[in-house]
Amino acid sequence: QVQLVESGGGLVQAGDSLKLSCAVSGRTGSTYAMAMGWFRQAPGKERELVAAINRHGTGTNYADSVKGRFTISRDNAKNTLYLQMNSLKPEDTAVYHCAASAASMFIVKTEDAYDYWGQGAQVTVSS
Repeated sequence: QVQLVESGGGLVQAGDSLKLSCAVSGRTGSTYAMAMGWFRQAPGKERELVAAINRHGTGTNYADSVKGRFTISRDNAKNTLYLQMNSLKPEDTAVYHCAASAASMFIVKTEDAYDYWGQGAQVTVSS
């Protein structure tokens, strides 16, 4: 079994930056075999993909709403996934979840293809 634990969320003002981390544990070398992603869910809205990254960190994909502001990265030696969020806006307020897809090495965009999920980290951006 694989466990994902997010950290780094908080309350910030519009224009500020935050960096989320997702620590992966539970299966030896687990991050090496999995594509990963960050999702978010705002109150009253469906969960949406924010960013995705392939197994080696050589390929990424972003939602249009965060392109140029957010950067997804990973350190497989540390079994950790990151999301650097710059120029935050009030509409970025949501619970952010990291996720891992055990079946794929490549970028995964569909929610159903992810097998493991973190509990979520709250990000609140005030105007």
